Amino acid sequence: MTGYLPNQQRYEQMSYQPCGIHGLKLSRISLGLWHNFGDTANQDISRQLIRHAFDLGITHFDLANNYGPPPGSAEENFGKILRHDLAAYRDEIVISTKAGYVMWDGPYGDGGSKKYLVSSLNQSLKRLGLDYVDIFYHHRPDAQTPLEETMTALDLIVRQGKALYVGLSNYPPELAQKAAEILKSLGTPCIIHQPKYSMFQRTPEQGLFDVLTEQGIGCIPFSPLAGGLLPDRYLKGIPEDSRAAKDARFLKPEDITEAKLDIIRNLNELAQARDQKLSQMALQWVLRQPAVTSVLIGASKTSQLDDAAAILSQKPLQQTDIDAIEAILTP
Repeated sequence: MTGYLPNQQRYEQMSYQPCGIHGLKLSRISLGLWHNFGDTANQDISRQLIRHAFDLGITHFDLANNYGPPPGSAEENFGKILRHDLAAYRDEIVISTKAGYVMWDGPYGDGGSKKYLVSSLNQSLKRLGLDYVDIFYHHRPDAQTPLEETMTALDLIVRQGKALYVGLSNYPPELAQKAAEILKSLGTPCIIHQPKYSMFQRTPEQGLFDVLTEQGIGCIPFSPLAGGLLPDRYLKGIPEDSRAAKDARFLKPEDITEAKLDIIRNLNELAQARDQKLSQMALQWVLRQPAVTSVLIGASKTSQLDDAAAILSQKPLQQTDIDAIEAILTP
């Protein structure tokens, strides 16, 4: 039993948008469990974050088989929170997971083969304590496996009832289009694509958004704050408790150049003139794209969730704001 009762007004403060032309709607803000949910995290804080997100109307929780550390622990820990606090609300929640990166030793623990994808999802379901996930993604392209085999595996997984929908992540435009066409021919359409996209990583603008719009596929960018670079905490350098100082796997100190800091400071001035935080303006900038269904954020504090959800009631970006941001990013 749990004493947790969700906020009854949670759906009044969040907005929801369909994945492209498909029926599944995602909260405009989604919570990713890439960081802060593995065994090295404070489990009380992890639980608090999940509950607070749901209280804000965030209904989509995004995982992958290798999230941790160690790999698999984020799924396992989320499964415990789900059973303890949110079991009664399972049908109000969208849970996604992925496979594509190295997960276990040997030739079958990586890539895009049917053997790996089916085995990985079986393991994920066991860790999560679920019969099915709502969305299952292939996490990255695998040049060593025929695209038809990977897409057939995704189709099989849906037909087995282990996932309701399938998606792609990190696929470039041409490959995303081919994959989407194969899935459509199989009768299991791709409904969502998860690329890396932020003010400092704009590759999806080079054809991917066009493909997704043409195919009727939704988009949920990850790392919208450039790996933690776009919050205002780096305005005066690298704080000792920052991600760049503590974990260089995801944001290296050498990436925080003086030129980037100048851009960040100018963006921060613009955000302040709009009466919002730089992180909030950066999220609005990502959501300005018509192809974007939801934006995937990470969080280590509930205040970060509050800041993200608050953008839905803030003044949206006007064209003059977008032009000013563009002038700062590409002087």
